[in-house]
Amino acid sequence: MPLSPSSILLLALNVGLLWLLMAAPLGRRSIVMRRTFEAAPEQVWAMVHPLGKHATWSPKLLESRAGETEGCVLQTMSHHDRRGEPIRRMLAIESIQGGPGLAYAARVLEDSALDPVFWSDYSETRSVTGAGNRTELTVELVDRYRGLAFFLYRVIMLRRELRDIETWLKTGEAGQSGLLERPLTQVALAVISTLLLWPFFGLTGHGLALSTILTVTIVLHELGHMAAYRAFGHEKVRMIFIPLLGGVAVGGRPYNSRLEVAVCALMGAGFSAFLVPIGVALHGLASPSNPMAADLVLLFLLVGGAFNMLNLLPMSRFDGGQVIRQIFPTRDGLMGATFLVTAAVLWIGWRIGIPWPALYGGLAVMVALSVLTQSKSTVKPRHELDDMTPAERMLVGFGYYAALGIHGHALIFACDKLFG
Repeated sequence: MPLSPSSILLLALNVGLLWLLMAAPLGRRSIVMRRTFEAAPEQVWAMVHPLGKHATWSPKLLESRAGETEGCVLQTMSHHDRRGEPIRRMLAIESIQGGPGLAYAARVLEDSALDPVFWSDYSETRSVTGAGNRTELTVELVDRYRGLAFFLYRVIMLRRELRDIETWLKTGEAGQSGLLERPLTQVALAVISTLLLWPFFGLTGHGLALSTILTVTIVLHELGHMAAYRAFGHEKVRMIFIPLLGGVAVGGRPYNSRLEVAVCALMGAGFSAFLVPIGVALHGLASPSNPMAADLVLLFLLVGGAFNMLNLLPMSRFDGGQVIRQIFPTRDGLMGATFLVTAAVLWIGWRIGIPWPALYGGLAVMVALSVLTQSKSTVKPRHELDDMTPAERMLVGFGYYAALGIHGHALIFACDKLFG
């Protein structure tokens, strides 16, 4: 099965985008936004200052009160930590004098969910200026970023906060959710992703079928992650679709144990693995009477097998890397598992007819991407996760290798039928 130039271009584009989003060294960056409200400065200040009269205007903040130490504020968030308790955060507040209005600067001293290293470079400044019923709020967030993804997340969240402040000033109620989380938005993003992928497979009916199948494969993969989150008690779970790159399943709280990390990562490919024997059976039933339907099933097996097997690669930031890091606590065990999985994937690639130079090139790209994304964790937990028992490691390990084998079989089966 030779690789087409469009497939190589799509792979290179995805690798480049992943590096940009997850590993690009952006350094120390400032996000500055200004918004003018039809309200008195004192009213806006009472909302944005942590000790203001209306500091808890947002449903995300349950309590904001002075701490035991002067200049500190203790906040209780509506979001839960790994144990299901509200997250508590201690801020150091410093008033800024000499400006035309009211202003303060804040740093995070303690966080019940995240390690202090997460906040080591973070600071924020908020200032309110104006007179009468017209007020300008300026917010500046400063932090050090590696990868564009979290920087963009902060931009989106700040824009949403300023919009919600305006809504609260007008109606007395904060907005419930953003546009991004709405199901219709995600459907639209999935359609956009399908159309963006179409040219890479050829602007034909066959190419549109392949891009649609890939989108459906991504959705099924993320549904597996979401089902695992639900099984571990996450109250709110959602899927965010990213055109060209795929989707991301987001849980409702931080992970509590290594078992939870491993199972939630594995169930993306694990859920789809249950569909492989069904696909093989449907192909057998459709082959004699409906060759077109049989070929469509083969395309699902081909795309699903390739996508999920790549996700199971033992590389940093991939589902496979997340799983085996929890299964093998020692460096030797991790290296041994990585070697075996990589050898198995290379053999499957050779078995379906991919040239050795292309396989080695792809492996080199994946290793480089893994090394580049091995920076300090963007979200480091405050406390160590609960460890896995030997029995749990064994069961998850068998599940991982079973999923890898099933998707490898799907890929070989489909390629033998389509190209053999």
